[in-house]
Amino acid sequence: MVTTLPDLVDAWRMASSRRSFSGCLPVSGLGRLREALADTSGEVSYALDFGCDDQQVCYVDVRADAALQVTCQRSLQPFALPMAVNTRLGMIRHEREEAGLPPHYEPLLVPSDGLVRPADLIEDELLLAMPLVAINPDSSLEPVTDDGPVADRAEEGPFAALRGLRKSSRH
Repeated sequence: MVTTLPDLVDAWRMASSRRSFSGCLPVSGLGRLREALADTSGEVSYALDFGCDDQQVCYVDVRADAALQVTCQRSLQPFALPMAVNTRLGMIRHEREEAGLPPHYEPLLVPSDGLVRPADLIEDELLLAMPLVAINPDSSLEPVTDDGPVADRAEEGPFAALRGLRKSSRH
């Protein structure tokens, strides 16, 4: 197992030689992921395992763990979002080969020269795993209306404002 991650690898050669890579990447070095974060501190621990299965389908297993700093869309405060991905990517040369992949494989369209950036594979899987709307499960926000917090009017009932309108229209 190799602990340093090369910038580029020949995916087909890595699969045929069953190469593995593991280690840590700084979050700040993942440009596309960085744009979705509140803070770029921290690291992503990863493991990439290339190989071929019994049906001769070449694959790369991508595992990554990180606590990414994102902004809660409820409270607008940053929080650490634990992320864990574990995906098997079936390597294909043409899009039409996707239908031939086993059901639990995600397709990885390998360029004609066979070269892929391992860090991009890790970053892609983290981006795909991120929620569309990040909400800190420990946050709470009381709904507010023009008249103040909803909790202050709860004892009036949901139709109190309509009763007031009805009374004013009779006079």
